Amino acid sequence: MPTVKVHNIKGQEVGQMELSDAVFGVEVNSHVLHLAVTKQLAAQRRGTHDTKGRSEVRGGGRKPWKQKGTGRARAGSRRSPIWVGGGVAFGPTPRKYTFALPRQVRRLALRSALTAKLQAGDLVVLDQLSFAEPKTKLMVEAFSCLNVSGKALVVLPEFNEIVAKSGRNIPGVLVQAATGVNVYDVLNGGKLVMTRAAVEKIQEVLV
Repeated sequence: MPTVKVHNIKGQEVGQMELSDAVFGVEVNSHVLHLAVTKQLAAQRRGTHDTKGRSEVRGGGRKPWKQKGTGRARAGSRRSPIWVGGGVAFGPTPRKYTFALPRQVRRLALRSALTAKLQAGDLVVLDQLSFAEPKTKLMVEAFSCLNVSGKALVVLPEFNEIVAKSGRNIPGVLVQAATGVNVYDVLNGGKLVMTRAAVEKIQEVLV
């Protein structure tokens, strides 16, 4: 069972926490991680691309010339894709890119992502994270004490507006509730900063 140090926002070690093997000690499955990330990015695509087919472009009401006797190729409409100004053959049309993954695959992907963060030494556990007022300076000072620089994903047991406002102006910092944690943000978020309560809440769901 993996064990991590627990710090306060001043960077001082205040204890240790045992993590669940079923969540933070699984074998990292890169294929499942790829599926989960692809699914999330695909769901963000708007899919509004569109081209006009031969049934949508203007013109082409009558046959350009008679079928025989002109020496030219047969033509039935000016809207044909081979004509200038004609429709587009097999062009993109509005569609949804979303696809579904089984629940067990989604859970395995999140477990793999959390395990990967722990193995890389990018998991920071706090006893708690709260501020009296929303100030970016307070969050910057906390990150400095915790040796967290660059991108960071901050996970709280419940959404805290004060903490979210304190971190939203820091480039690369994202604050989420434990219920909103996903594979893409964990892998793309740099350091993973979680409170003890947030870790317990995620473990309750994934175990």
